[in-house]
Parts: sequence; structure tokens; C-alpha cells
Amino acid sequence: MNMFYKQIILQRGLPFEVKIPDRTSTDISMLGTDELHTELEKGYADMKAGRTKDARTVFSDIRKDYGL
Repeated sequence: MNMFYKQIILQRGLPFEVKIPDRTSTDISMLGTDELHTELEKGYADMKAGRTKDARTVFSDIRKDYGL
């Protein structure tokens, strides 16, 4: 806590950005057919552009983020 307060004083505010994320996760159960196709197309475009991670990395990140 002491280090946190020192950073507030040094930064003249919170030492991190406080904002609502730009994007929330998509709940597939709430999508209509056209919306589902749009989301699938985004994923396909990411795959074609090489914006991918292997499954081992993804599951490792999930375990780390959620303390599993």
C-alpha cells in the first residue's frame, strides 16, 4: 500500500488508466444468424492475417488470468 500511495503522489493521480474497456466479449447465445456470421468472418480474417495463438498459449493465459 505504501508503494501505491507513493506512486499516486509521484504521478499526481492514479498510476494506471481508469476507463471502461472499448470492447466486451461476445456472448454467442445472444447473436442472430447475421451477427454470428459477422463474428465468424472477423475470426477468419484474423486467421488469414496471422493474428493467431496456439492452443497451449491460450489455455495457459486463461489459467493464469483466472487463477486456475
